[in-house]
Amino acid sequence: MGKQTSNTNSLREWILTTARDGHDIDMILLMMERAGYESRQARKIVAKTLNRPAVALDVEVKPPAGKLPRHPEPPMQIVGGQRTEVSVCIDTPPIRVMEHLLQDDECEQLIELARPRLDRSLTVRQDGGNQVDEARTSRGMFFNPGESPLIERIDARMAELAGLPTSHGEGLQVLHYLPGQQYEPHFDWFDSSKDGFKLVTLKGGQRVATIIMYLNTPAGGGGTHFPNAGVTVTARRGSALYFAYQHGDQASLHAGLPVTEGEKWIATKWLRERPFK
Repeated sequence: MGKQTSNTNSLREWILTTARDGHDIDMILLMMERAGYESRQARKIVAKTLNRPAVALDVEVKPPAGKLPRHPEPPMQIVGGQRTEVSVCIDTPPIRVMEHLLQDDECEQLIELARPRLDRSLTVRQDGGNQVDEARTSRGMFFNPGESPLIERIDARMAELAGLPTSHGEGLQVLHYLPGQQYEPHFDWFDSSKDGFKLVTLKGGQRVATIIMYLNTPAGGGGTHFPNAGVTVTARRGSALYFAYQHGDQASLHAGLPVTEGEKWIATKWLRERPFK
């Protein structure tokens, strides 16, 4: 086949569809080169389509070394002017339960701001897109980083807690669970053995830690369970659960237990090893 030069809507749609089907960037570039596109041209088209820097597609370029979180240490931390006690400290996986990390009025404001924006909760596919997952039955929404003074303040507090820059945080997600709803056991980190790992980690690299903030106290159920560690954390308003998972820690397998009575509201902050931009 001769040299190809087209950059049509159909080509862009093919790139997006191929990525969603689980093919990583290396494979997409290889298929385009086999179809007659020059290597540099193919990288430029794919980078524009996926809204990524072209240099990030060069398989010879190594990403910068990532930053790891600093685990909060007991008995007490002051973050963003807020005094929080470390009531639970577990080594494997690194788990911390933080008391009074959010104030009552902050919890209420997050719930009320999120309520009109709720939709069926999605999970991140290995190609970086979102999908409905039958294991996750809640409704949720995302705030844009720093979209309001409240979000900016909470983003900064969570980053300080983990010892990472605010730029390493994904957008704050709020989830709402009703009786019977749950999130079955899962990992928050991305599996490097799966197709599409390079694509989902181009922006920000691997996830390294999670902070779950409990915005209310459910009347029944709704805790966070770590089956491999034999630990369950009770959901209590204003408290937060921090856990880290360097190098794909299997002990970090966790689940949102079913709500048995009332409702559950949580806010989740995922932290990456590099700036999430």
